[in-house]
Amino acid sequence: MWFLFALLSSVFAALTSILAKVGIEGVNSNLATAVRTIVVVIMAWVVVFMTNTQSGLPDIGRKSWIFLILSGLATGASWICYYKALQMGEASKVVPVDKFSIVLTVILAFLFLHEQITIKKLIGILLITAGTFFMIL
Repeated sequence: MWFLFALLSSVFAALTSILAKVGIEGVNSNLATAVRTIVVVIMAWVVVFMTNTQSGLPDIGRKSWIFLILSGLATGASWICYYKALQMGEASKVVPVDKFSIVLTVILAFLFLHEQITIKKLIGILLITAGTFFMIL
């Protein structure tokens, strides 16, 4: 089931990039990010209430709060940089560089989460890296 959600995430991310590129035309990138963020916040809370999971809010521990807040700050910084890059560059070049986060995530997961890097993952990292740079040249 995780694969289906990951695949849907990929489809929606692709739509996000194309829709954002069209929508950001003539709009300040920071303002566009703020509008997008409001929509995401509303949508997330609608899902929480539709699934009746709001009662779990008091159960979130201190460590989880800290890391969720840090994750939110990283997301915000990513979106601000992404929208600025998308406004300035071609979507077909900006998106591959943005998705280079796959490689960085695998490296960070190895360093901080002690996940394994297998030969297969290493080959994948090298291919994604090469592919990213071929796409932006």
